Amino acid sequence: MTAANRVLVVDDEPHIRRLLRTALVRADFDVIEAGDASEALSALATQSPQVVLLDLGLPDRDGLELVPLIKQRSSATLLVVSAREATEQKVTALDLGADDYVTKPFDTDELLARVRAALRHRVTAQGGSSAVRVSDVEIDLVRRRIFKAGIEVHLTPKEYGVIEALARFPGRVITHAQLLKSVWTHEVEHHVEYLRVVVRNIRQKLEDDPQQPRLIVNEMGVGYRLSDGRG
Repeated sequence: MTAANRVLVVDDEPHIRRLLRTALVRADFDVIEAGDASEALSALATQSPQVVLLDLGLPDRDGLELVPLIKQRSSATLLVVSAREATEQKVTALDLGADDYVTKPFDTDELLARVRAALRHRVTAQGGSSAVRVSDVEIDLVRRRIFKAGIEVHLTPKEYGVIEALARFPGRVITHAQLLKSVWTHEVEHHVEYLRVVVRNIRQKLEDDPQQPRLIVNEMGVGYRLSDGRG
């Protein structure tokens, strides 16, 4: 087992930890467990996990308080796994630095896919990849050019800005506020309709079926993610 496969599971419910451990070990991951915030921070410092699965309802500290602490103290990719379904909770966790948010009850296959995507993004970020390919769409981040099936597609500056922001973190949810702040130079944080128009235009140009998008996936009320094409 290599350190690159190490996952820290932080949850106060033993049966959830057992469920996650079984699924992760079966998928060839090394698993560390923590039942509260104190144990989580200790494991973070001594075990150097590459991925953290964090529940928010911990007995000694609210999980949202841990998000910025984990990001400050570690380069681990952080996925929140929580029963809190409210949109504002998801947005808060992501804005604090979480890389993804999975709601309980979860499908273990989907969760494993999110973990694999997180690890792939980690490798891509460390290797400084300059291009992202999803199915027949290629996003060249150096030359700022987009190709579909080998044919260059023209995007407006705003359209390119949105897809570039998503392409830098494939498989990761980017909130509406983060995208608006990244692409628009003036204060439009609450004007999500601007973003929706741009995403709709991108889908018209790049999706095989804009009515059933597979490239840019909507996280209802939260933001968008660029599919990494591999589950």
